[in-house]
Amino acid sequence: MCGDEIRSIGHELKAVDHVMQRHFLKSASEAGIDKLTLMHGWIIGYLDQNRDRDVYQKDIESAFAISRSSVTSIVKNMEKKGYIRRISVDSDARLKKLELTVEGERFNDLIRQTIRDSDEFYDSLLTEEERETLIALVHKLRSGIESSDAKGVTVC
Repeated sequence: MCGDEIRSIGHELKAVDHVMQRHFLKSASEAGIDKLTLMHGWIIGYLDQNRDRDVYQKDIESAFAISRSSVTSIVKNMEKKGYIRRISVDSDARLKKLELTVEGERFNDLIRQTIRDSDEFYDSLLTEEERETLIALVHKLRSGIESSDAKGVTVC
């Protein structure tokens, strides 16, 4: 039966992911990032990386595979906190492009520094060889799972 082993790969990866998220949120709080949600951070990073084009709510829906209603709620919350603004588009009054505010840019800078600090900490726990091996193995797992899913194979 799948999932019964306490030391299964899936269990260990999920546990590491959970511990890393808790560590990151604690570090973010210590850096003065108030009430960070990971999704806010990801969306702010996405907006920062896509400054060269107009970004709309539907782009966020696609990029993060989340529902329209969830994105609407998140965007309203981020606008209320002052991280982003919605700007009407001349060609279609229903469309609103999303842009970072100065506060959103400050928030992004803090998040990026917190990510760098966290990555340095994680790297310090492993030798260079262990780090490269871990990354190679995780990529191999991901590639194999994505390949199986693409073929319609049920993976336990």
